[in-house]
Amino acid sequence: MAVRGDTGHGESRRPSGELEAGVLAALWAAGAPRTAAEVQAGLGGDLARTTVTTILTRLYDKGAVTRRRVGRGYAYTPTEDAPGLTARRMHTELAKEGDRSTVLARFVSQLGDEDERLLRALLDESGGDGQ
Repeated sequence: MAVRGDTGHGESRRPSGELEAGVLAALWAAGAPRTAAEVQAGLGGDLARTTVTTILTRLYDKGAVTRRRVGRGYAYTPTEDAPGLTARRMHTELAKEGDRSTVLARFVSQLGDEDERLLRALLDESGGDGQ
């Protein structure tokens, strides 16, 4: 029986989230649109170009990158910076839950003191006290 993440060839696969994060990091570091081959080179070449292309296509489908035609392929650009992407992921997860109040209450209850102070300050600045 194969273990999840095992390719069956003695090597384990990295989770897709880890691969996506690496590809996005390469795009952010580049600071300019990059093709799959350029992203692959930026990652050090441990992934096949087809794998990088698949990851970029998934990121495009998720709205995390835009693309423009370059020759027979595409050049990709992140739609937002790392904090913006994290915020969007948090919104996506929250939108999946019907009981938003409970999710937010549990999230806040698990914050450390410094994060709680920061959140309170941000809510105060934005007038987010519900009034």
